[in-house]
Amino acid sequence: MNLPFIPDFSGKVAVVTGGAGVLCTDFCIALAHCGAKVAILDLFEDKAKALASELVSQGWTAIGVKANVLDRESLIQAHQTVMEAFGPCDILINGAGGNNPKATTTEEFFDKSQMGVEGKKSFFDLDLDGFQFVFGLNFTGTLLPTQIFAKDMIDRPGSVILNISSMNAFRPLTKIPAYSAAKAAISNFTQWLAVHFAKSGIRVNAMAPGFFSTTQNAALLWNPDGTPTARTGKILNATPMGRMGEPDELLGTLLWLLDNRSSGFVTGVVIPVDGGFSAYSGV
Repeated sequence: MNLPFIPDFSGKVAVVTGGAGVLCTDFCIALAHCGAKVAILDLFEDKAKALASELVSQGWTAIGVKANVLDRESLIQAHQTVMEAFGPCDILINGAGGNNPKATTTEEFFDKSQMGVEGKKSFFDLDLDGFQFVFGLNFTGTLLPTQIFAKDMIDRPGSVILNISSMNAFRPLTKIPAYSAAKAAISNFTQWLAVHFAKSGIRVNAMAPGFFSTTQNAALLWNPDGTPTARTGKILNATPMGRMGEPDELLGTLLWLLDNRSSGFVTGVVIPVDGGFSAYSGV
Protein backbone atom coordinates (compact mmCIF):
# COMPACT_ATOMS: atom_id res chain seq x y z
CA MET A 1 0.00 0.00 0.00
CA ASN A 2 1.38 3.38 -1.04
CA LEU A 3 0.38 5.77 1.78
CA PRO A 4 0.62 9.56 1.41
CA PHE A 5 2.49 9.70 4.72
CA ILE A 6 3.14 7.21 7.50
CA PRO A 7 2.45 8.40 11.05
CA ASP A 8 3.91 6.30 13.83
CA PHE A 9 1.13 4.31 15.50
CA SER A 10 3.53 1.83 17.08
CA GLY A 11 2.07 0.50 20.30
CA LYS A 12 -1.37 1.91 19.51
CA VAL A 13 -4.42 -0.34 19.56
CA ALA A 14 -6.85 0.49 16.76
CA VAL A 15 -10.39 -0.92 16.75
CA VAL A 16 -12.32 -0.72 13.48
CA THR A 17 -16.01 -1.65 13.38
CA GLY A 18 -17.25 -2.89 10.03
CA GLY A 19 -13.55 -3.53 9.54
CA ALA A 20 -13.94 -6.12 6.78
CA GLY A 21 -16.10 -3.80 4.65
CA VAL A 22 -14.95 -2.35 1.35
CA LEU A 23 -13.59 0.99 2.57
CA CYS A 24 -12.72 -0.10 6.10
CA THR A 25 -10.52 -2.89 4.75
CA ASP A 26 -8.24 -0.19 3.35
CA PHE A 27 -8.40 1.63 6.68
CA CYS A 28 -7.26 -1.52 8.51
CA ILE A 29 -4.41 -2.10 6.08
CA ALA A 30 -3.26 1.51 6.39
CA LEU A 31 -3.33 1.37 10.20
CA ALA A 32 -1.32 -1.85 10.18
CA HIS A 33 1.28 -0.30 7.86
CA CYS A 34 1.63 2.52 10.38
CA GLY A 35 2.45 0.05 13.14
CA ALA A 36 -0.89 -0.16 14.95
CA LYS A 37 -2.25 -3.34 16.45
CA VAL A 38 -5.48 -3.63 14.50
CA ALA A 39 -8.64 -5.25 15.85
CA ILE A 40 -10.96 -5.87 12.91
CA LEU A 41 -14.52 -6.05 14.25
CA ASP A 42 -17.18 -7.29 11.88
CA LEU A 43 -20.51 -9.10 11.93
CA PHE A 44 -18.98 -11.54 9.43
CA GLU A 45 -16.29 -13.18 11.52
CA ASP A 46 -14.83 -15.18 8.64
CA LYS A 47 -14.12 -12.01 6.65
CA ALA A 48 -12.59 -10.27 9.66
CA LYS A 49 -10.33 -13.23 10.41
CA ALA A 50 -9.33 -13.59 6.75
CA LEU A 51 -8.25 -9.94 6.59
CA ALA A 52 -6.40 -10.28 9.90
CA SER A 53 -4.59 -13.40 8.64
CA GLU A 54 -3.56 -11.54 5.50
CA LEU A 55 -2.09 -8.70 7.56
CA VAL A 56 -0.31 -11.08 9.93
CA SER A 57 1.18 -12.95 6.97
CA GLN A 58 2.71 -9.64 5.86
CA GLY A 59 4.32 -9.08 9.25
CA TRP A 60 1.72 -6.79 10.79
CA THR A 61 -0.31 -7.26 13.98
CA ALA A 62 -4.05 -7.86 13.69
CA ILE A 63 -6.96 -9.97 14.92
CA GLY A 64 -10.42 -10.57 13.52
CA VAL A 65 -13.26 -10.37 16.03
CA LYS A 66 -16.95 -11.09 15.58
CA ALA A 67 -19.07 -8.15 16.74
CA ASN A 68 -22.61 -6.92 16.22
CA VAL A 69 -22.62 -3.15 16.65
CA LEU A 70 -26.32 -3.25 17.57
CA ASP A 71 -25.77 -5.70 20.44
CA ARG A 72 -24.14 -4.37 23.61
CA GLU A 73 -23.27 -7.85 24.92
CA SER A 74 -21.57 -8.71 21.64
CA LEU A 75 -19.50 -5.55 21.89
CA ILE A 76 -18.61 -6.23 25.53
CA GLN A 77 -17.33 -9.65 24.49
CA ALA A 78 -15.41 -8.12 21.58
CA HIS A 79 -13.88 -5.57 23.94
CA GLN A 80 -12.74 -8.34 26.27
CA THR A 81 -11.16 -10.17 23.34
CA VAL A 82 -9.29 -7.04 22.25
CA MET A 83 -8.14 -6.34 25.81
CA GLU A 84 -6.77 -9.86 26.19
CA ALA A 85 -4.97 -9.74 22.86
CA PHE A 86 -3.71 -6.16 22.68
CA GLY A 87 -4.75 -4.09 25.71
CA PRO A 88 -6.89 -0.94 25.85
CA CYS A 89 -8.13 0.86 22.76
CA ASP A 90 -6.34 4.02 21.60
CA ILE A 91 -8.04 4.54 18.25
CA LEU A 92 -11.68 3.76 17.48
CA ILE A 93 -13.03 3.96 13.95
CA ASN A 94 -16.81 3.59 13.79
CA GLY A 95 -17.00 2.23 10.28
CA ALA A 96 -20.06 -0.03 10.45
CA GLY A 97 -23.07 1.23 8.51
CA GLY A 98 -25.17 0.80 5.42
CA ASN A 99 -28.60 1.07 3.82
CA ASN A 100 -31.50 -1.34 3.19
CA PRO A 101 -34.06 -1.54 0.35
CA LYS A 102 -36.91 -1.54 2.91
CA ALA A 103 -35.99 2.06 3.79
CA THR A 104 -35.66 3.21 0.18
CA THR A 105 -38.29 4.81 -2.05
CA THR A 106 -38.61 3.75 -5.67
CA GLU A 107 -38.77 7.27 -7.11
CA GLU A 108 -37.07 10.56 -6.29
CA PHE A 109 -40.30 12.56 -6.27
CA PHE A 110 -43.66 11.61 -4.80
CA ASP A 111 -46.25 10.55 -7.38
CA LYS A 112 -49.66 9.74 -5.93
CA SER A 113 -50.55 7.67 -9.00
CA GLN A 114 -47.97 5.12 -7.89
CA MET A 115 -49.35 4.64 -4.38
CA GLY A 116 -50.20 0.98 -3.89
CA VAL A 117 -48.76 -0.04 -7.26
CA GLU A 118 -46.96 -3.37 -7.08
CA GLY A 119 -43.22 -2.93 -7.30
CA LYS A 120 -43.37 0.73 -6.34
CA LYS A 121 -42.58 2.13 -2.91
CA SER A 122 -43.52 5.68 -1.97
CA PHE A 123 -42.70 7.51 1.24
CA PHE A 124 -45.96 6.21 2.69
CA ASP A 125 -44.95 2.61 1.95
CA LEU A 126 -41.63 2.70 3.77
CA ASP A 127 -41.27 -0.18 6.19
CA LEU A 128 -40.87 1.08 9.78
CA ASP A 129 -38.71 -1.88 10.77
CA GLY A 130 -36.49 -1.26 7.77
CA PHE A 131 -36.24 2.45 8.56
CA GLN A 132 -35.37 1.75 12.19
CA PHE A 133 -32.81 -0.87 11.16
CA VAL A 134 -30.97 1.53 8.84
CA PHE A 135 -31.04 4.38 11.36
CA GLY A 136 -29.97 2.01 14.11
CA LEU A 137 -27.16 0.40 12.12
CA ASN A 138 -25.61 3.77 11.36
CA PHE A 139 -26.34 5.76 14.51
CA THR A 140 -26.82 3.20 17.29
CA GLY A 141 -24.00 1.25 15.64
CA THR A 142 -21.76 4.23 16.39
CA LEU A 143 -23.17 5.02 19.83
CA LEU A 144 -22.74 1.55 21.36
CA PRO A 145 -19.14 0.86 20.27
CA THR A 146 -18.19 4.32 21.52
CA GLN A 147 -19.75 3.62 24.91
CA ILE A 148 -17.84 0.35 25.19
CA PHE A 149 -14.40 1.31 23.83
CA ALA A 150 -14.14 4.98 24.81
CA LYS A 151 -13.94 3.93 28.46
CA ASP A 152 -10.39 2.78 27.67
CA MET A 153 -9.50 6.28 26.47
CA ILE A 154 -10.57 8.42 29.42
CA ASP A 155 -7.70 10.64 30.66
CA ARG A 156 -5.30 9.05 28.18
CA PRO A 157 -4.05 11.91 25.97
CA GLY A 158 -3.71 10.95 22.35
CA SER A 159 -6.88 8.88 22.19
CA VAL A 160 -8.94 9.38 19.02
CA ILE A 161 -12.42 8.48 17.80
CA LEU A 162 -13.21 8.74 14.11
CA ASN A 163 -16.80 8.45 12.89
CA ILE A 164 -17.89 7.93 9.30
CA SER A 165 -20.46 10.45 8.14
CA SER A 166 -21.52 10.98 4.51
CA MET A 167 -22.48 13.51 1.88
CA ASN A 168 -26.04 12.69 2.95
CA ALA A 169 -25.37 14.68 6.11
CA PHE A 170 -24.73 17.83 4.06
CA ARG A 171 -27.28 17.30 1.30
CA PRO A 172 -29.77 14.45 1.75
CA LEU A 173 -29.89 12.23 -1.29
CA THR A 174 -33.20 11.24 -2.84
CA LYS A 175 -34.71 7.81 -2.18
CA ILE A 176 -32.77 7.02 1.03
CA PRO A 177 -34.31 9.01 3.90
CA ALA A 178 -33.25 6.71 6.74
CA TYR A 179 -29.61 6.63 5.68
CA SER A 180 -29.56 10.39 5.13
CA ALA A 181 -31.13 11.09 8.53
CA ALA A 182 -28.74 8.71 10.28
CA LYS A 183 -25.63 10.24 8.75
CA ALA A 184 -26.83 13.74 9.66
CA ALA A 185 -27.17 12.41 13.21
CA ILE A 186 -23.60 11.07 13.04
CA SER A 187 -22.23 14.51 12.15
CA ASN A 188 -24.12 16.15 15.00
CA PHE A 189 -23.15 13.37 17.42
CA THR A 190 -19.49 13.79 16.42
CA GLN A 191 -19.59 17.44 17.47
CA TRP A 192 -21.41 16.58 20.70
CA LEU A 193 -18.90 13.87 21.61
CA ALA A 194 -15.96 16.15 20.80
CA VAL A 195 -17.18 18.74 23.29
CA HIS A 196 -18.14 16.14 25.89
CA PHE A 197 -14.71 14.47 25.86
CA ALA A 198 -12.60 17.58 25.22
CA LYS A 199 -11.26 17.67 28.78
CA SER A 200 -10.78 13.89 28.96
CA GLY A 201 -7.96 13.54 26.44
CA ILE A 202 -10.14 12.20 23.60
CA ARG A 203 -10.43 13.85 20.21
CA VAL A 204 -13.52 13.05 18.11
CA ASN A 205 -13.85 13.82 14.41
CA ALA A 206 -15.56 12.44 11.31
CA MET A 207 -14.95 11.95 7.63
CA ALA A 208 -17.76 12.44 5.14
CA PRO A 209 -16.94 10.47 1.99
CA GLY A 210 -18.49 11.52 -1.28
CA PHE A 211 -19.05 8.94 -3.99
CA PHE A 212 -16.69 6.02 -4.40
CA SER A 213 -17.06 3.22 -6.91
CA THR A 214 -16.31 -0.13 -5.30
CA THR A 215 -17.05 -3.76 -6.08
CA GLN A 216 -19.92 -3.50 -3.59
CA ASN A 217 -21.85 -0.80 -5.44
CA ALA A 218 -20.54 -1.17 -8.99
CA ALA A 219 -23.76 -2.74 -10.30
CA LEU A 220 -25.76 0.25 -9.05
CA LEU A 221 -23.41 2.82 -10.55
CA TRP A 222 -22.41 1.35 -13.90
CA ASN A 223 -24.24 -0.39 -16.72
CA PRO A 224 -22.87 -3.72 -18.03
CA ASP A 225 -21.19 -1.88 -20.92
CA GLY A 226 -19.33 0.39 -18.47
CA THR A 227 -21.43 3.48 -19.05
CA PRO A 228 -22.80 5.31 -16.00
CA THR A 229 -26.34 4.63 -14.82
CA ALA A 230 -28.76 7.56 -14.73
CA ARG A 231 -28.11 8.07 -11.00
CA THR A 232 -24.35 7.99 -11.56
CA GLY A 233 -24.76 10.61 -14.26
CA LYS A 234 -26.43 12.89 -11.74
CA ILE A 235 -23.68 12.25 -9.22
CA LEU A 236 -20.93 13.06 -11.69
CA ASN A 237 -22.73 16.20 -12.87
CA ALA A 238 -22.97 17.35 -9.24
CA THR A 239 -19.32 16.60 -8.48
CA PRO A 240 -17.12 19.46 -9.75
CA MET A 241 -14.13 17.15 -10.21
CA GLY A 242 -16.31 15.07 -12.53
CA ARG A 243 -15.38 11.62 -11.29
CA MET A 244 -15.80 9.10 -8.50
CA GLY A 245 -13.27 8.97 -5.72
CA GLU A 246 -10.81 6.13 -5.30
CA PRO A 247 -10.88 4.37 -1.89
CA ASP A 248 -7.22 5.16 -1.23
CA GLU A 249 -8.02 8.87 -1.57
CA LEU A 250 -9.64 8.66 1.87
CA LEU A 251 -6.43 7.53 3.54
CA GLY A 252 -4.67 10.90 3.76
CA THR A 253 -7.59 12.43 5.64
CA LEU A 254 -7.94 9.30 7.77
CA LEU A 255 -4.31 9.30 8.87
CA TRP A 256 -4.23 13.06 9.41
CA LEU A 257 -7.24 12.96 11.73
CA LEU A 258 -5.87 9.97 13.66
CA ASP A 259 -2.32 11.31 14.06
CA ASN A 260 -1.99 13.53 17.10
CA ARG A 261 1.22 15.11 15.81
CA SER A 262 -0.65 16.24 12.69
CA SER A 263 -4.09 17.16 14.08
CA GLY A 264 -3.69 17.33 17.85
CA PHE A 265 -5.74 20.55 18.08
CA VAL A 266 -8.48 19.33 15.73
CA THR A 267 -11.69 18.01 17.27
CA GLY A 268 -15.37 18.22 16.43
CA VAL A 269 -14.95 18.56 12.67
CA VAL A 270 -16.56 16.67 9.79
CA ILE A 271 -14.23 16.62 6.79
CA PRO A 272 -15.80 16.10 3.34
CA VAL A 273 -13.75 14.02 0.91
CA ASP A 274 -16.04 14.48 -2.05
CA GLY A 275 -14.51 16.08 -5.12
CA GLY A 276 -16.35 19.32 -4.33
CA PHE A 277 -19.86 17.81 -4.15
CA SER A 278 -20.77 19.55 -0.89
CA ALA A 279 -19.59 22.93 -2.20
CA TYR A 280 -21.47 22.88 -5.51
CA SER A 281 -24.87 24.58 -5.76
CA GLY A 282 -25.60 23.13 -9.19
CA VAL A 283 -25.35 26.50 -10.95
